[in-house]
Amino acid sequence: MIRVFSLAFIFLCCAVHGSAAAQHRGLNFNLLAAARNGSEASVRALLDQGASPNSRNRFGDTPLNLAARNGNLAMAGLLLERGASVNLQNLSRVSPLMSAAFNGHDVVVRLLLASKADPALTDLTRKTAMDYAAGNGHTECVRVLLDAGAQVNARYSNELTALMWASAFGHVDTVRFLLARGADATLRDNRGKTALMMATEEERPLVVAALREAGVSR
Repeated sequence: MIRVFSLAFIFLCCAVHGSAAAQHRGLNFNLLAAARNGSEASVRALLDQGASPNSRNRFGDTPLNLAARNGNLAMAGLLLERGASVNLQNLSRVSPLMSAAFNGHDVVVRLLLASKADPALTDLTRKTAMDYAAGNGHTECVRVLLDAGAQVNARYSNELTALMWASAFGHVDTVRFLLARGADATLRDNRGKTALMMATEEERPLVVAALREAGVSR
């Protein structure tokens, strides 16, 4: 009789635990959906109910990564206040800072950096937040990263600089900004190419003109 009672008690405990775990998974699933849809009120309510700020979807994205990607400053701030990990990367090793920089959300980039986001993190393609900001022509994101301490002539993967990224993709405003901040146009990547060479090869006439106006000859 005691053994039967013990087994019944164990089964009851397992059922209760399983139900609680399922409920928690449901909260996390709903939190990720709310973050993806940009519903700050729902995110707040779900966090209040016990959802994890570091829950992850099948791509490894956290609510903070989704908020950063969407440029949702208020939601990103809320998640950070509730314990979201600022440097937690997804399965492609994309961090919230990279997501914000890629999409040009400079105010979110500023918030994340103030919350100790690491600008040196790289994704699976070995790109950093600066690579994405410069390569996509998001000048304000580049400005925020530089103001936070990034070096204008820092070398990234394949010895590329921010100026090379901006030049190769034809972002003339970003090129001019980087030159004004002291970017060295004579630097070469691991293939021996300069920013001017890249702009010429990629047929970026506005960038070529801007570089030549700045006195760059090769």
